[in-house]
Amino acid sequence: MNLDSIEELNQADPGGMLRVLWNLPEQCEEAWRIGTEAVFELPTGFDQVVVTGLGGSAIGGDLLRVYATSEAAVPVLVNRDYRLPAFVGPRTLVFAVSYSGNTEETLSAYDDARARGASMMAVTTGGQLAERARRDGVPLVIIPGGISPRAASGYLFLPTLAVMQRVGLLGDAGPSVAETVNLLKEMREELGPQSPENRNLAKQLARRFFQRIPVIYGSSGTTETVAMRWKGQINENSKAMAYFNVFPELNHNEIVGTEKPAAKLKDLELIFLSDPADHPRVKARLEITRGLIGERVGAITEVAARGGSKLARAYSLIYVGDYASVYLALMYGIDPTPVKLIDALKKRLSDFQ
Repeated sequence: MNLDSIEELNQADPGGMLRVLWNLPEQCEEAWRIGTEAVFELPTGFDQVVVTGLGGSAIGGDLLRVYATSEAAVPVLVNRDYRLPAFVGPRTLVFAVSYSGNTEETLSAYDDARARGASMMAVTTGGQLAERARRDGVPLVIIPGGISPRAASGYLFLPTLAVMQRVGLLGDAGPSVAETVNLLKEMREELGPQSPENRNLAKQLARRFFQRIPVIYGSSGTTETVAMRWKGQINENSKAMAYFNVFPELNHNEIVGTEKPAAKLKDLELIFLSDPADHPRVKARLEITRGLIGERVGAITEVAARGGSKLARAYSLIYVGDYASVYLALMYGIDPTPVKLIDALKKRLSDFQ
């Protein structure tokens, strides 16, 4: 695959994932507007916030959780289950997030939240979740459809951020969103199909990942969700195996797993995601870890966040990983858009009703 041939890239991408990625800055602008203009009535004085969802919807929740860790006075948790944690009750704000509106785990958790008297908001393109929210008088934010959930991170995250701000749980995130949009517009000129491989970090990473196993390392409180996002995007877009872990936890276990099998470890392509806000001791751990295991694995590459705000830095790394995963798919001769095994799994699950 010639990653610098626009014609080849377009032919290999019939679902238009590269086009959707190019439009991420505009998606984030629209998503923020949707959240700030949504009409709803919610109480104040929440003790905690729970985002319930799966896949791309849950990643939106994790982005909110990490952002809120240093910004909000209440905890934000992400639920990836049919049931909610026992503490959920009338003083909990629950965001039920499902791009399709038909995710069975999210629908189950929605009913659980209703039964417990939690304050709720649904974020979806439609489906059963929208139907239930309208039936139950639950505030509903409708986001645009027509793309893969994993390509809709702006729609699945920024409306919840806006609502958190509007109910007094967060300060004004508007300037951070504006910076993020401007940075992404700048970065797409560097990462998009028209940018040659010798100047395109995403294409270079895809080349390194080809026929290898990517392992993405983030850091707790800063890049942990981004590392998970890279792993998931490589799984879904590239249809390839990938793994992630988080500093400093991985220094207490996984680092020891880099001795055997020595030959197989050379197939690992490690990515260290770094952020200026990483704890100083974590920064030291990254450098020490590189020195200890660098010769045992295939290679280690550090990718640094860009931007001033926490939000912009997170999305700067997300954008690199998203583009790299799509280029990797095209190198494997795979259309990044369909997720046939997930569809097959859902079909088989429906037989167990």
